[in-house]
Amino acid sequence: MTVVVASVVVLDCAEPEKLAVFYRELLDAEEVDATANRVEIRTADGMRLAFRRDVNATPPSWPRPENSLQAHLDFLVEDLDEAERKVVTLGGRPLEAKDAAGPYEERGCCDPAGHSFTLRLRPATAPKQG
Repeated sequence: MTVVVASVVVLDCAEPEKLAVFYRELLDAEEVDATANRVEIRTADGMRLAFRRDVNATPPSWPRPENSLQAHLDFLVEDLDEAERKVVTLGGRPLEAKDAAGPYEERGCCDPAGHSFTLRLRPATAPKQG
């Protein structure tokens, strides 16, 4: 018998309503639950994110070492430039991570509350030729 029936990634923040709007628009998701201190959204493919009010929330400082990465989300995208523009339009911002190794197939960003995430190119479906 399955004990856990669903999983939800929860991000602490000072203003869950505003952060939920950012991710709802970025991910084309729908709001599925809201209380005074928590808002939950669900994407078309079933991913669930919630945003919990914590008036003392401190944004992660990644890539700086102090108060660094606390949680990290990866989003697969078709076009890095288009995805990054949408992040900025919605109030997020790109993160500069110097000395990034390898090809530029991903970009670090953060949401308006400071949580970091990565926009990553969707892997090619066909094997590389050559």
